Amino acid sequence: MEVRRPKFVPDSALSRNEMKGLQREIAATATFGTEVSSCKTVCGIDQAFFDEQAISAAIAMQDGEIIEQQTAVEPVNIPYIPGLLAFREGNPVISALKKLTISPDCLLFDGSGRIHFREAGLATHIGVIFDIPTIGVTKNLLCGTPKQSVDNLSSGEMVPIEADGDMSADTGDIVGYAVQTRTFDSSSRHINPVYVSPGHKTGARQAATIALDACRQYKLPEPVRQADSAVSSIAAERRD
Repeated sequence: MEVRRPKFVPDSALSRNEMKGLQREIAATATFGTEVSSCKTVCGIDQAFFDEQAISAAIAMQDGEIIEQQTAVEPVNIPYIPGLLAFREGNPVISALKKLTISPDCLLFDGSGRIHFREAGLATHIGVIFDIPTIGVTKNLLCGTPKQSVDNLSSGEMVPIEADGDMSADTGDIVGYAVQTRTFDSSSRHINPVYVSPGHKTGARQAATIALDACRQYKLPEPVRQADSAVSSIAAERRD
């Protein structure tokens, strides 16, 4: 894959205010309302860490099968800062994606898209850099407010997430969805929903539908789960 907007490549040497300013520019460049015409080939992205190094994996899947896998390992230069994840993890993600020989229809991230203080989470940041449709999927809600309770949702049920006062988006805008990807058969056991938001070149509802369709028997979309497995294996090998 080829970088299309190199000026947005994360620079960990920037001050926090400069990072936030760049995120505002990225959000202004991103498109959140368009629809992906085709999403047959989906690439999952995830990261793991070991000894001040970030391990990133890009796993491209089609029809439930892995068709390409690329990884990258690079130093971590800054600590975790809420809302500035791309400046810590973005460069190894970019390195892994640049190794891909195929062109995915969309990227699914373990990380936020528009559900972000400045509407520029990791999925948005990387999506704008490569100018490719991207979707963010997280286990926890960074900001925004569910339109209704997300407790005890049925499998496949979606609840809109509205922008709140912590976000640059207009209050009440639909910025993503809580998606109940699976449930247990027993009422005594509960699985929380995931939070899905458009990163770039996707709309909120379509992003949620794509993420749900990419799930198999697990909570996370399969391409993201495979990427998680890949980086976890590399981290385990390095520990040994």
